[in-house]
Amino acid sequence: MKRRILLLSVSAGAGHVRAAEALEATVTTLAAEGHAIEAKHLDVMDYVPSSFRRIYADFYLRLITRHPQLWGMLYRITDDTRPEAVTQRMRRTIERLHTRRLRAAIAQFAPDAIVCTHFLPAEMLMRQIRKGRITVPVWLQVTDFDLHRMWVIPEMTGYFAASPEIAQRMCAVGLPAPRVHATGIPVMPAFAEPQDRRALAGSFGMDPDRPAYLVMGGGAGVGALDELADALLSSGGDFQLVVLAGRNTAMLDRLRALAATRHAGRLFPHGFTRHVERLMACCDLAITKPGGLTTSECLAMGLPMIVNAPIPGQEERNADYLLEKGAAWKAIDAVALAWRIGELQADPSRLAAMAASARAIGRPHAAREVIDTVLANLDGT
Repeated sequence: MKRRILLLSVSAGAGHVRAAEALEATVTTLAAEGHAIEAKHLDVMDYVPSSFRRIYADFYLRLITRHPQLWGMLYRITDDTRPEAVTQRMRRTIERLHTRRLRAAIAQFAPDAIVCTHFLPAEMLMRQIRKGRITVPVWLQVTDFDLHRMWVIPEMTGYFAASPEIAQRMCAVGLPAPRVHATGIPVMPAFAEPQDRRALAGSFGMDPDRPAYLVMGGGAGVGALDELADALLSSGGDFQLVVLAGRNTAMLDRLRALAATRHAGRLFPHGFTRHVERLMACCDLAITKPGGLTTSECLAMGLPMIVNAPIPGQEERNADYLLEKGAAWKAIDAVALAWRIGELQADPSRLAAMAASARAIGRPHAAREVIDTVLANLDGT
C-alpha cells in the first residue's frame, strides 16, 4: 500500500516552505527508486480566512523588514513568558479560526502521516487531535538553530531538531525524549550530490581557479546589493563575486550594468534560481543573512559564511550557533565585510578551517532522515 505523507508549511518567510519542498522532493526521489510513497505539500495560509492571513503573514514580513528591532523585542518577550501564557493566547486565537477548508483538504488527501514545518499548523492540528478529528501521526520540524516557545507543542508524534543542542532543549522544556530526533533542517537532495566546480564555473563564465564569493540577497533581493558589490570589488583583492538578486529585476539590471561597466570578468549577477547549489559549488564563501534554511544549505555544501544583517531573534541565534561552531564570521556593515574578506584572502588556511567546520555540522541528508523516521513509525520499527 502506498504511504501518503502530507506536508504543511506557512508562507511567513521562505524557509518553512523550502523545508517542506525539500521533504516533498525527497519523497519524489524515493518514489522514483520504487518505494510505495507519495507526498503533497499545502501552504496553510491558503486555507485560513484572508483577514488572518493578512495579519499573520503580511504583518510578520512588514515587521521584520521595517522594524526588526521591534520584532526582536517581541521574540524575546514571547520566548521568556511562561509557556502556558504564550501558547494559550495563541490557541485561543486559533480556536476562533474557521479550519473546515484545511480539514477538508487533509481528508481529501487521506494522509498516513503529517509533517509540519511551521508551528501554526501543528497548533491547529493539536486541537483536532484532542477532538479526535485527526488520528494519523503528526510531526513537527523546527527550522532554526533555536527553540522558541511557540514550537513547544504537545500531542505531536515526534519532533525534528536542527541540532543536538536544540534536541536537548526540547527535552528540557518537557517534550518526551523518545519523540525528539536531531536530524538537522531539511534541504533539497541536490545539496547532498557531488558537484563539478570546474565544469559549473565554466558554464557560468567564471574562472574555476580564482577565489569566488557568493552574495545572497534572499528571494526578494533585499538590500543595496549593487552598492555592496561595487564596494567589495573596489576594495582590492583578486576575487570574483557572484551576486543573487532573487526576483528583484530592477536590482539585477543595475548589477548587470555594473558588471559591464566597472567589473567585467569579476562580477556575475544572477536572478532567482532553484539551483543555487550549482553557484555554491563554484564559490569559496557565502555572504548571507543567517536564515535557518539558507545556512543549512551552505553547511550541507561545506560552504563557510560571513553572516550579515541578522534579524533580531531567530537569525541572531542562528548566527551565534554558526560562530560558535567556527563555520562563519559576522560582519556588521560593508566596511567590516571588506576587512574580513581581506583577512581570509591573506590567510587561506582560516577559510579552509571554516569550511571544515561547516562540513562537520552540515546535515545534507536531513530530509531523508526525517522521512525515514516517519516511515519507520508507520511500520512500527
